Amino acid sequence: MDKFANVGWPEMLLMAALGFSVVFAVLVLLIFVMKAMGWVFTHQKKAAKAAVAGAAAAEEEHDAITDQEIAAAIITALKLYKSNLHDQESEMLTINRITRAYSPWSSKIHGLTQLPERK
Repeated sequence: MDKFANVGWPEMLLMAALGFSVVFAVLVLLIFVMKAMGWVFTHQKKAAKAAVAGAAAAEEEHDAITDQEIAAAIITALKLYKSNLHDQESEMLTINRITRAYSPWSSKIHGLTQLPERK
């Protein structure tokens, strides 16, 4: 206990500031390490995607039908199929507001138990 008796406020504040600065420096270093790792991994994925895209582009040049044409054909087929399922109906929505009178069935006050009278 005697060796701590001579420690004053300046030494305590210096140690606290040194501790906070070390922790802050390590956190900043960890941020840079994480960002570097993220950059490395995304750079590898981009390089792999670029290689696959180059092969796919060469293969797509030989195809006569594009993806947009296929999507258009599917949409047209679905539209024709849906139109044959039902009678012709108007596609107009009508929203009517209905005002409802007070209903005691939904009132929470009726679900509470009455306290007995005290005498």
